[in-house]
Amino acid sequence: MSFDLARVRADFPILAREVNGQPLAYLDTAASAQRPNAVIDAESDFYRQGYAAVHRGIHTLSAQATTDMENVRNEAARFLNAASAEEIIFVKGTTEGINLVANSWGGSQLRAGDNIIITQMEHHANIVPWQMVAQRTGAEIRVLPLTATGELDVAQLPSLIDSRSRLLAVAHVSNVLGVINPVKALVAQAKAAGLVTLVDGAQAVMHDTVDVQDIGCDFYVFSGHKIYGPTGVGILYGRKALLDEMPPWEGGGSMIATVSLTEGTTFAAAPGRFEAGTPNTGGIIALGAALSYIGTLGLDNIREREQTLMRYALDKLASVPDLIIYGPQQRAGVIAFNLGKHHAYDVGSFLDQYGIAIRTGHHCAMPLMQFYQVPAMCRASFAMYNSEEEADRLAAGLTRIHRLLGG
Repeated sequence: MSFDLARVRADFPILAREVNGQPLAYLDTAASAQRPNAVIDAESDFYRQGYAAVHRGIHTLSAQATTDMENVRNEAARFLNAASAEEIIFVKGTTEGINLVANSWGGSQLRAGDNIIITQMEHHANIVPWQMVAQRTGAEIRVLPLTATGELDVAQLPSLIDSRSRLLAVAHVSNVLGVINPVKALVAQAKAAGLVTLVDGAQAVMHDTVDVQDIGCDFYVFSGHKIYGPTGVGILYGRKALLDEMPPWEGGGSMIATVSLTEGTTFAAAPGRFEAGTPNTGGIIALGAALSYIGTLGLDNIREREQTLMRYALDKLASVPDLIIYGPQQRAGVIAFNLGKHHAYDVGSFLDQYGIAIRTGHHCAMPLMQFYQVPAMCRASFAMYNSEEEADRLAAGLTRIHRLLGG
């Protein structure tokens, strides 16, 4: 199947709107992707025609909602090539998934003197939960540094690992630099030394096929809203042998086997023990629609289309005076930059007047900003529904801002 850009763009109703009298150029997908009609309709149809509590009733609506939700679990397992649907846990997003692992696995396994290895390019969601559990348990945080080109200094990993190393947590793709990290090789090194491994896939799953069995990681997590699905829902993959050993993180309905006021509580098997309370069923069903939509287009087609567009955009931006682009040439989805001495917020505000939406700020990656010694960056993120014409507009807009504000 060839990639039909016009057809894809027509699936996303928001792309037809104007902002400040200009056609919207939405270059902020890395923050949150827009939704196709298939996703919008799936969630709205559930609330219009099929809403009921799941796992809690024998009536038709409840049974159907339960089936529909569990079908999404199966679809997510296929999407990640998990060994079974029992390895798929529904969470609110990447942040909750990492916090679940930090609190459940980390809280029960880490001891004073142990260490956790993260990297210098991580999103705060893959830093702060580990800092919090380290503070509670007395564990230490170690950091795999970056090279001058903005890539992980993978040669330094062996020197960080010792007999008290317990976990490696690493982003599959940097949310700022777009660097595609060699997660399979990193996981293999860590596993050979007996570490548990977690991969933050929030910025990877929309750009290319992910096979958790091939990567070999113990945990993999992503958010629905990054992959054209709704907010407030995501997936945590966990290797079943580990999930079966982990204690629950939250208590309440659905995650129990038995409850007694005198004998205490026994817990459901995974994944149920990690899904306390009423789930975001509408969001889960809409996430399933997003995964189906991606499957129809084909991730190979999406990857090829996006890589062509990224090369085009980088070539166009090379002509903008005083533009500083951060990170290596080969990247997925995002281009982080600053325009001379001008603050990222000012540049982003000007672009908004031209109908161009980008993100500005520290991108929940303050350690990375400190590495580059800047307070903030601009970030344009390109997705399958973006066009070369939008890349032209970005380059033209930045050139115009440079002319208006000076070098």
